Formats: sequence, C-alpha cells, structure tokens
Amino acid sequence: MPLPDLIEILPQTTSVTSHITVPGSKSITNRTLILAALAKGETTLTGALWSEDTQIMVEALLAMGFSVSVSDDPLERCNRTIVVKGEGGQIPTMPEEVFVGNAGTAARFLAAFLCLGNGSVRLRGIDRMHERPQSELFQSLRMLGYQVEADDDKLPAVIHGVGPRRASCQVSLRESSQFASALLLCSDAGGWSLDFAGANPDEESYVRMTRELIKEFPKFGGTFSIEPDASNGSYFIGANNLGLNVKVANWPTTGWQIDAEFPQFISGRGEVSRQTDLGDSIMTSIVLAPLADRPISFTDLGRLRVQECERVEALRTELTKCGAVIREEGETLHVEPSPGLHGAEIETYNDHRMAMCFGMLGIKVRGIRLRNPACVKKTFPNYFQKFTAAPPKGLGVVIQNATGRSLSGEELFAT
Repeated sequence: MPLPDLIEILPQTTSVTSHITVPGSKSITNRTLILAALAKGETTLTGALWSEDTQIMVEALLAMGFSVSVSDDPLERCNRTIVVKGEGGQIPTMPEEVFVGNAGTAARFLAAFLCLGNGSVRLRGIDRMHERPQSELFQSLRMLGYQVEADDDKLPAVIHGVGPRRASCQVSLRESSQFASALLLCSDAGGWSLDFAGANPDEESYVRMTRELIKEFPKFGGTFSIEPDASNGSYFIGANNLGLNVKVANWPTTGWQIDAEFPQFISGRGEVSRQTDLGDSIMTSIVLAPLADRPISFTDLGRLRVQECERVEALRTELTKCGAVIREEGETLHVEPSPGLHGAEIETYNDHRMAMCFGMLGIKVRGIRLRNPACVKKTFPNYFQKFTAAPPKGLGVVIQNATGRSLSGEELFAT
C-alpha cells in the first residue's frame, strides 16, 4: 500500500529516548558501485543504501552487462549487501539507453563511466533531471576527446564511448562537485589527467570524499563497508532540538561526510555556510532555525537552487507558510527567531529532503501536513516508519492520513 498523497505529523508530547539506525550513505554507495565495477574481481559492499537513487545505479550496471547480486541486510531494512564483479575498467555491454531518474550522482558518474566503453548510449532522466546542469561535465569530456551530443548541454544526451584515452581536461567546481567526482572516479581507468584550474579539490567536501574513497577502495576485489548517511541522520539528531532524546547508531567518524559535522551546528551558530560547514544537512538547520533564540544566516546556498528542486525558494516559501520570519538575499537566507511558528500544508516539490525536513518539524509544530511524502523513497524509503515505531528503535510519533486515521507499518514505507 503506497503512502497517501497527504499526511499529518502529530507533535510528540511525551518524553522519548531512542537509538535510531539510518541507512547507508547514498553518496558513498553510488561512488563505490562505480569503483566496484572498475575494480578487477568481486567486491562485496556491506551497509549499502537501497533506495531509488542506488537502485537506478544498480539497474544501470546490470544493463551494462555487469554481474551484480543484492541481498538483504538484517540490521537495516533499507540497506543491502551488494556484490559486484568488476571488469578492470571494461564495460561488457553498451545498451542503447540508460535511465537515471532524478539521480544526480547516477547522471554525472555514468556520463563519464560510459566513455570507457565502445559504443553510443542515450542517457536520460525525468524532466527535472533534464533541467539540471551538465554543461561543464560535458565540456570536460569533450576536452578528453569524447563526443557528447546534448541540446543546451543538458540531458538527454548521447555519450559516444571509445574506451580509455590518454588526455587531459580542465574540471570546474563552480556548478556541481559531482562533475569533478565523476571524472575522478574514472580517471585512472581512462588515463585522464585532470586540471582543477587553480581550485583546490580538497576544499570541496564531496570531491574530498571521492578522493579518499578511491585511495581506500580495494582495487582487486574484497569487502568495503559503507557508513550510515549523515545527511539522513541529521533529521533525528535535529529532533533533539524538538524535545526528544535521540542518538543515531554508528554515527560516521571517517571524516568523509561533511554532514557528520551536523551535531556541532544543532545549537544554531550565527552563520552557517553550505560551502564550508554543511552539505545537504544545511536544509535541516534552516528548518530548525525559526525555533532558535538568535538570528541565523545561511550562506553560499547557490547549489541548492539546481538540485531536486529550487531549494532556496522552496525553503523560504514553505517556512513562510508556517509563520517563520525569513529573508532571501542573493545566495543567503536570513532566519529570525519565530516563536509564533504554526502548521501549514507543505508542498514537497517531489524533493525527498523537503519532505524529511518538514516531517521533522512536525514533531514539534502542530498542524504540519506534507504533500507527496512518498518522495522520500529517493534516499530513505522507511523514514516515516521510524517516526511511528516504538522507542527505543523509533520516535513513537503519530502520523495520520487526510481523514485522520493513524498510519503505521507498511502504510508508511515509500515505494
């Protein structure tokens, strides 16, 4: 039974102590799926996220002729153990088409990966993915000598793979760090030399993650453990600002995920940067900010505008509906303490992080109703199940449908 089109989160009014597990990191899972396919031999990925975005990547690898097996993880419903037989930089089959949905990592990583094959592949996604930036990645691939056909340099695109080519290109970090990560993942197999045009790639948190994963990943098969997703854990850590006592199991400590720093920002600093302080979890901080006791400015938000939705505008619009005092100025959102915060019907814009952020807010603010909550399937299909599960494994929160009937169990699993 799919999630209803509209749900309401009822505030948690009792004392709750919980120890939540969250699924594996999407960013690490999709990077390691590419690295496993490039390796020589069989690699077992444990704790891998199993959601819409990672399923898209697995389905793409299967379409390209790779041997991939998937088995359940007994400790977390939305994790899997995934075994990939790598072909040492070879792509067994070049399909006519690969579908990437709205998965930015799949779209960017596969565009570079397909260049290592021999043949032409049409890469396409949903309409929103066709609006998201690709130009700088396509230009880098052309510098390397590959042909990429794309109107306005956006998806859909036809990638003409001709195998490894010893060549060099410039890589821009301006629009998306995923462009650099896509090229880095394939650079050894492709024989590519990358010039970051004066930028320091280690100053970009997700590029630094990619470089560290490449160093640590077993090149000739083996086992690699994927840590929990800190961005998705931020919603439960954030619940501690809403009167709950929540810990997230196995909180990441490798330093690969910038959002592992989120607990340092839960009390609300005066200024928080998307560029240097937090990644996706800055959205969690923004939604919590009206409940803080001081003004907070969130800066360097430009990349949020070109993700699953125009997130800067979406956050400002939906928080304003709830009575928040929030002002947009360039790439900055200024949020004032808003003690009169109230519920509203929240448009999620088919964006999983909008749904999860405002779902979290409903733990404290009465009357938060979410449209299209099933969009959480992109990275966290059992997110709302953890809300209603009994402590200590859940939050014990009541979620209702539009008629006021309480939902639980399978009704809250996003498919």
